[in-house]
Amino acid sequence: MLRISDDITIEDWEITETFTRASGPGGQNVNKVSTAVELRFEAERSPHLPDPVKRRLRRLAGRRWTQDGAILIRAEDQRSQARNREIARDRLADLIRKALVPPKRRIPTKPTLGSKKRRLKAKAIRGEVKSLRGKVDPND
Repeated sequence: MLRISDDITIEDWEITETFTRASGPGGQNVNKVSTAVELRFEAERSPHLPDPVKRRLRRLAGRRWTQDGAILIRAEDQRSQARNREIARDRLADLIRKALVPPKRRIPTKPTLGSKKRRLKAKAIRGEVKSLRGKVDPND
């Protein structure tokens, strides 16, 4: 069981882990031991997550979200299978925690009078510079 918050926990049946050989450093250990962890969380079918959280989670997960509504997280940072497993579970928990926080509504503001005047002044100066770029008459 993976505890996310006080009221949300992920059951073990919702998570499947597969172990493969990792790339990178590790010497001969890399060729023999399956230390990389690929964690699959069935987010779409999870009864523990409310719908708004699932929608935010889908947006946050990006390309880690599969077509059938699962999240894939791969961890191959460490040489230990147990440590990689821990890292993958932590990444999943962090992702879900981020999805729990609803985004703040943006309140549109109006530009100040000073900023409007500065913008118009800059436009006038720029227009004057451009008007001075006209063709030069060779007879003058």
